[in-house]
Amino acid sequence: MGIEQFEIQMIASVVAAACAIPGVFLVLRRMAMMSDAISHAILLGIVLAFFVVEDISSPILIIGAALSGVLTVSLVELLNRTRLVKEDASIGLVFPVLFSIGVILIARYAWSVHLDVHAVLLGELAFAPFDRLLLFGHDLGPKSLYVMGTVLALNILFISVFYKELKLATFDAGLAAALGFSPGLIHYGLMSLVSVTAVGAFDAVGSILVVALMIAPPAAAYLLTDNLTKMIVISVILGVLSSISGFWLAILLDANIAGAMATMAGVLFVLVFLFSPQRGIIAIARRRSRQRWEFAGKMLAIHLLNHEGTEDEEHESQIEHLEENLRWKEKFAERVVEFAEDKGLILVNGSRLVLTNQGREHAKQSISDD
Repeated sequence: MGIEQFEIQMIASVVAAACAIPGVFLVLRRMAMMSDAISHAILLGIVLAFFVVEDISSPILIIGAALSGVLTVSLVELLNRTRLVKEDASIGLVFPVLFSIGVILIARYAWSVHLDVHAVLLGELAFAPFDRLLLFGHDLGPKSLYVMGTVLALNILFISVFYKELKLATFDAGLAAALGFSPGLIHYGLMSLVSVTAVGAFDAVGSILVVALMIAPPAAAYLLTDNLTKMIVISVILGVLSSISGFWLAILLDANIAGAMATMAGVLFVLVFLFSPQRGIIAIARRRSRQRWEFAGKMLAIHLLNHEGTEDEEHESQIEHLEENLRWKEKFAERVVEFAEDKGLILVNGSRLVLTNQGREHAKQSISDD
């Protein structure tokens, strides 16, 4: 592995970690689309700032992009407060307009500058190692690594300092306001953090990867834990895994690196979505299947208990009569009998079903609970 390949993976990993941290709160606040809005809308701020300074490497572009992100959030909030449109509709109305204006300005006035739609959407991580940071004639490494390292440190600092406030405002904004916190101020602080993160990652990885790394890892982590701190850590780990595996997928397929990383972020989410121990689709299906058999076993025990000591006990406890009595199909009835027997609820005596002491207590408990 060459030094360039190592640096690309380092840059991508730092970007992933920086994006995952604020992304956790976007997912918890049900504002996932806001990352998409900001990462696209900042193009307008970059273009307008370029027209002012006419220097693609000027830090003024970062300020312009950040202000554009804040403008996006403000316009979305303004529309949302009218109560005429919902928040998702507000986002869908604002960012396409701002992004389209930026694209038009690029096509019309900045076509000869390194501001093209392809770079905006996908970025090109393969070129990131060649944009070096030089200080007093010394090569300190890729500039993007230092930019995103600074952004990552800023995100960690912000979350660490305002962790309690963010947690409270995210899960109960009303309580946060009652305790003297300002949910609105916390919201704009978080959105500013998202804007700065998107701006920092914009040039190297493009908007698509920013959205993928800001949403997919936190969404997957949400399916794995209920603990906020663990969710942040898992999000960072999944983001880094997406970046590294995506890089090698791009090498294998000779594809765009950012696109491959976004793909792997989606693949990891799908894997978690399917196999998460508690909230995965397979776990849910197994739990529902188990509950189905447990409920059927409970109904069988209650049925036998209700007819214990009665004149029709002999008839009602016959296996072949379960279809008639409980309206169960033959194969289903046989499986319920097997399940109840395995659980120790009943004994099979020839063609008759007899409650065990455990089954009798289980049926009585079920009746009392109902």
